[in-house]
Amino acid sequence: MPARDCAPVTPGRPLLGARVDSDGTHFRVWAPTARHVHVVCAGPGTPCQRWPLAPEPDGHFSGTLTEIGPGTLYRYQIDDGEPLPDPCSSFQPDGPHGPSRVVDHAAYAWQDDGWPGAPLSGQVIYELHVGTLTPEGTLDAAIARLPDLRELGVTLLELMPLAECVGRWNWGYDGVGLYAPYHVYGDPDALKRFVDAAHALGLGVMLDVVYNHLGPDGNHLPAFSPHYFTGRYANEWGDAFNFDGPDSRPVRDYVIGSACHWIAQYHLDGLRLDATQSMHDASPVHIITELAQQARAAAGARQILLIAENEPQHTCLVRPRSAGGHGLDAMWNDDFHHSARVALTGRHEGYFHDHRGRAQEFVSALRHGFLFQGQHYAWQNQPRGTPTGDVPAAAFVHFLQNHDQVANTFYGQRVHELTSPGRLRALTALMLLGPQTPMLFMGQEFAASAPFTFFADHKPELAEKVFEGRRAFVAQFKPYATPAAQAALLDPADEATFLRCKLDWAERLRHATVLALHRDLLRLRREDRVIAAQDRTMLDGAVLSEHAFVMRWRGGSLGERLLVVNLGDELDFRPGPEPLLAPPESSAWQLTWSSDDPTYGGPGALHPGEDNKGWMLPGESAVLLRAVPCPASNGESR
Repeated sequence: MPARDCAPVTPGRPLLGARVDSDGTHFRVWAPTARHVHVVCAGPGTPCQRWPLAPEPDGHFSGTLTEIGPGTLYRYQIDDGEPLPDPCSSFQPDGPHGPSRVVDHAAYAWQDDGWPGAPLSGQVIYELHVGTLTPEGTLDAAIARLPDLRELGVTLLELMPLAECVGRWNWGYDGVGLYAPYHVYGDPDALKRFVDAAHALGLGVMLDVVYNHLGPDGNHLPAFSPHYFTGRYANEWGDAFNFDGPDSRPVRDYVIGSACHWIAQYHLDGLRLDATQSMHDASPVHIITELAQQARAAAGARQILLIAENEPQHTCLVRPRSAGGHGLDAMWNDDFHHSARVALTGRHEGYFHDHRGRAQEFVSALRHGFLFQGQHYAWQNQPRGTPTGDVPAAAFVHFLQNHDQVANTFYGQRVHELTSPGRLRALTALMLLGPQTPMLFMGQEFAASAPFTFFADHKPELAEKVFEGRRAFVAQFKPYATPAAQAALLDPADEATFLRCKLDWAERLRHATVLALHRDLLRLRREDRVIAAQDRTMLDGAVLSEHAFVMRWRGGSLGERLLVVNLGDELDFRPGPEPLLAPPESSAWQLTWSSDDPTYGGPGALHPGEDNKGWMLPGESAVLLRAVPCPASNGESR
C-alpha cells in the first residue's frame, strides 16, 4: 500500500484542503472572520448534507468526516453564505465555480521508483502548452508525443500553468485553483500518468506556477479571508498576495503548500516561478526563499529545479541563502532573447529598445549571462540588472522563442517567419551549443506553421476588458498601435484564435531539415565533452565585425573548439588579425559541423579558414571547428 500524503508545508503546521486518511476525509480551511464553517455535499438526485467543522484558535476550521470518501463532491459554507469550492481543492471537475472533488492521492500506483529528479547540469528544456500541443488538447493525448521529444534530445518538459481556471481554453496565467489541475486537460490521475510516462522515457517534467496574483474570474479566496491580498504593492495583473502584512502567515502557507503539493503529489521535477518581481515581500525571510526550502523538502530524495522569471534580472534569486540569495537554480535570460530577436528581424521597437543584435552582445551573453548588470536602461529610464559574478552558465536559461515572445508578435508568428533561414540556423547553433541552459518552445524544432497567440475564454464583459488590455499591451510596439493594426488584432476569446494555435505534428516530416538541425545540434551538445561541460570559464570570444564573432572553448586535455558565427553578409577577414582564430600549437582546425550543410537546407558546408591564408566567412552561417594535431612531416611536428 503506498504511503499516505505527507507533503510538508511549514514545519508543525497542519495541511489544508481535503485529505483522505484511514478514518475518512480530513478537512481544514482558513476562514478567520467566520463564525462557523460547514462541509456541504450534494450529488445528483441526493439531498444536501451539512457537517460542521470545529474552530481552531488561529482562524482555521477542521474536522474528520467518516461519511465522506474519495470522489465525493463538496463545498464549504461560511456562516449562511453560498457554498463555495475549497481554496485547496485537488480537483474541480466543473470548473472553479463548481464543487470540489475529494481526491485520494495515495491511491495512484506510481511506476517511477528510483527516479532521481532533475539536476541543473545537462538540461535541455522544452516549453509546452497542453491545450495546443495536440488536437485533443489533453494530458493523455500529450503522452503520445513524448517519444518524439525524447528522440529530439530534450530532457526536461516545462508545462505552462495547469492551475484551475475558467473557460474552455486559457494560457494558464489566469489560474485561481492553485492545487487543482485544469479540468479541461484531465483529472489528477491524468497528470500523474503523464509524469509517469515521461519519467519512464528519461524525461523530467516541471510546471510553470503563478504566485504573484490570481485570475480575474473564479477567485473565491476573499470570501474566506480578507487578508489573502494586499493593495500595498503595485501589480499590473491584479492584487498581490499578502506575504508580509497582518495575518500573512496563513497566506504564505497557502502558496507554499501549493508548491509542495505539485512537487509531492505529482512527482514533478521542478517549478518555474512566474514574474517573481511581483512576489512582493518585506519579511525577514522572503516568500521565495521559504518556498524553495519547503519545495525541496517536499521532493524528499528527488532533486528538483526551481527557475525564476524575473524581468529586472536580480541575480540574488540564484545565489545561495548563505550569500544573501533565495536559493533558486536558474533564471530566464531575456537579454539573450532580445538581442537575438533584433539580430533576426532588424527591429528594436518596444521593450527591444536597448538591444541592437550586434556581435558584442552575443559574445558577452555567452561569457557573462545578463547583458545589463546595473547599467542605465533607456526603455525604463533606470538601471537594469545586477552583476552575475560567478553564477554558473547553466543558471541562465537561453531561448529564441517562448510563449510570451511568440505571442507578442502581431499574429503570434514563429521566429522562422520573421527572418532568413540562414540567420536562424546560425543563432540556433549559438543557443544550443552555448554553455547556458537552452530552452525550445513547442514546435520550434520543426518550424511549426501554427502561430501562438494570446487566448483566454472569459464571459463576454470580462473578455472585452481582457481584449482591451491586450490591445494596450501590444501598442508599445509602434506599428501595432496604428488604428489598422489595433482593429486587426485577434480576439483572445474567439475559439478560432485558440484552435489555430494547435500544432500539426505531420510537419515534422515536411520540415525534416529543421528537425535535423535541432536533433544534430542537441546530439553535439550532449556528446562533445567540452561543450557538455557548460563551463563559461573555458570560453573566450572576440568580435570580428558588427555581425560576426568567434567563441573559443579551451578544454584542456579535452581539446579546443571554435564556433564562428556570421549573422551578416559574407565577410572577408583576411589576413585574420584575431588571436582566437589561431589553432593551438602543432594543431589545425577541423570542420566538425556547419549550419550550411544541405541536410539542414543550407547551400553546402565550407571550412572558412581552410586555405590557411585567412578567413572567409560565408554570410548568415555558423561553423564549429575542433582542434586536431597536425600530421607529422619528416619525423617532426609542425
